[in-house]
Amino acid sequence: MSISASSPTAAATATENTRSTSIRSTFKAQSAIESLSSIITTVPDSPNPSSSLLNDPEIASQISSLIRQADAGTGNDNICRWLYDTFQSTDPQLQLVVLRFLPILAGVYLSRVTLRKPLAGFEAVLLALYAYETTSRSGQSMTVNVPDISHPSIYHESNTAVKNNATNLNLAVISPSLEPHGTVRSTKRARIVGVALEFYYSKISQLPVASKIDFCEFCEAWASGGDHQHDSSVNNNGEGLELDQRERMRIPLSWELVQPILRILGHCLMGLDHQKNKKLFDAAYCACKSLYGRSLHDINPKAMLATGSLLSLAKLSLDPQNDDIDYTEIRMTNAISL
Repeated sequence: MSISASSPTAAATATENTRSTSIRSTFKAQSAIESLSSIITTVPDSPNPSSSLLNDPEIASQISSLIRQADAGTGNDNICRWLYDTFQSTDPQLQLVVLRFLPILAGVYLSRVTLRKPLAGFEAVLLALYAYETTSRSGQSMTVNVPDISHPSIYHESNTAVKNNATNLNLAVISPSLEPHGTVRSTKRARIVGVALEFYYSKISQLPVASKIDFCEFCEAWASGGDHQHDSSVNNNGEGLELDQRERMRIPLSWELVQPILRILGHCLMGLDHQKNKKLFDAAYCACKSLYGRSLHDINPKAMLATGSLLSLAKLSLDPQNDDIDYTEIRMTNAISL
């Protein structure tokens, strides 16, 4: 009797907590819009301010233009301060808004940092993302358990005795442990930006397609620099957005950057979005081709294998005959293939 009597009370408490959280989230979003209205020229009215900040093409175009300005990224840059304060609100929906602009911010930052100009505004936002990931992961590394190829698979027989290594996991580190950073040193820059991209990837299914296209375009520019194959890109409004010459700079691509880049491109090539948006697939495919060419130029075997494999998977996904193929199925046939 006591359990059934307490259930309505627990349900009412949960409902009240949800309502309070929703009210706080709406209040923070409205406050963010009010702050933004003093920076950009037009802020459309919306009953859902968080969704408007994340998905409205007019707001995205204005913020993107500010980030791309020649004097953007300084310590007193208003748009960088707004992005930083919005992320520090700790509201998950507003944090998505900041991640939505990470491709442009990281793209402009990495392309201009070699000019040795102060970019403290960009770095403050990147450090905020890095610190959040460091705290959420407790500084621990990210690992996955991979198959041990020394053991026979279910498709092969073995004449040797199989040792029981159930307790010996084959762990691969996909992101090393994290340590706090208060500034962006040149030796840690790739790691800090890479972790920010890992954070972006963890939320990528909730981000608009336009943000992913921005990312693909910068990846192509990072890999090929002045040899960029396309003169313009397309935003949500269908308008061409040319990358600034300062943004077409080939940058050093360490594995700390390449690894999260390829995860994001893999989503853009193989995820559900590519089936609905051909522009996203095309942009990701071009970016992957440029990265593959860059890996050949740099003679980077690890990057060659990763980018080449991703291109092969993308080509397979284009063939409609492969939709119904199960590559794990053992086919019975009398023909011997040599």
